Amino acid sequence: MNDSPWQLEGWIRCDQVITRTFKFDDYYQTMAFANAVAWLSHRADHHPLMRVGYDTCQVEYTTHHAGGLTEKDYACAARVNALLTPL
Repeated sequence: MNDSPWQLEGWIRCDQVITRTFKFDDYYQTMAFANAVAWLSHRADHHPLMRVGYDTCQVEYTTHHAGGLTEKDYACAARVNALLTPL
C-alpha cells in the first residue's frame, strides 16, 4: 500500500477501500478463516464486508461514517493478516 504508513502485504487500496482476497485449500479452511475474521471484527467493533466462496474469502475495510479509510481500517487489516502468520 503506497500511501499508507501501514505495510499490509496483499492488500489493495481502491479509492476509500482496502481489500484483500485470501485463498484456501477447501471450504472448511475458508469458513474457519471467515469465522476468525468475524470474531476479530466483533472485538474491534469494526466490521468488514466479506465475500465468502468455497476456497476464497474477500475482506474489505472502509469507515462509512468517516467517509473513507481510517487508522482503524488499517489496524483491523493488519490483525487479519496476522491470522495467517505462523507462530
